[in-house]
Amino acid sequence: MSANQTVQRTYLGIPVSKPKVAFFELSSCEGCQLQIVNNEASLLDFLSLVDVRAFREAMTEKNEDYDIAFIEGSVTRSDEVDRIKTIRERAKVLVAFGSCACFGGVNQLKNRFNDPTWVKKEVYGSHAIETNDIAQPLDAHVKVDLQIFGCPVKKEEVEKIVTNVVLGKAIVQPKYPVCMECKANENTCLYDLGEPCLGPITRGGCDSWCPNNRFGCWGCRGPAVDANIEQMKEIMKKNGFSEETMLDRLECFGGFSQHAGEMRKAIKTKA
Repeated sequence: MSANQTVQRTYLGIPVSKPKVAFFELSSCEGCQLQIVNNEASLLDFLSLVDVRAFREAMTEKNEDYDIAFIEGSVTRSDEVDRIKTIRERAKVLVAFGSCACFGGVNQLKNRFNDPTWVKKEVYGSHAIETNDIAQPLDAHVKVDLQIFGCPVKKEEVEKIVTNVVLGKAIVQPKYPVCMECKANENTCLYDLGEPCLGPITRGGCDSWCPNNRFGCWGCRGPAVDANIEQMKEIMKKNGFSEETMLDRLECFGGFSQHAGEMRKAIKTKA
């Protein structure tokens, strides 16, 4: 092969192009991006499908010419709003990468405080900080073309989705709850072990990651289609857990914010 020839990459024998991708982070722990670089077994195969133009966790080079932008983290500052709008203008496809980007994530828990000035003083004292607003998902400010759920994302799911993007195949997000995967994995129900779990109402796709390790689901992937919140209340009550216990989990990642808000109001009304 001559030096001027290039190798035509294929997937299952099908020639594929390599889309230009870039990874970005806003207010986050960057754990979702680490999921990608920690993917030792298939990292090289995965990276061979894409042309990485920017990825601070893995490379120092930067290139502002990209087709697909993966953005991790929630929007908490005005400069982040400006930044994602610039990214949106450059990207053909914008992906909300992880729970923070999709729902606000753990960061949105601070939104419950009525006095943000008090919070800043308690956390930062007299130290000067940039203006820090409420935590919001990306779609509060820009159009999001695709969401990849999880805290952190499941690297196998990311691989599958990116492969489908490269091949131009339809991307189908699971509609069923985590319980379906948990049963398929032949796990003992965590309620039988005395552990609360949002598996009956949380969107699947994680292969029941937490229940596999005997840790109850906290709903990081948001609600499954037709999630039955009232039935979830009955399950919690039947197993001796309070509405506050359920509410703690519903509020944690932001995916159930509407349901949590309604439940919080109902609890206050009862009080």
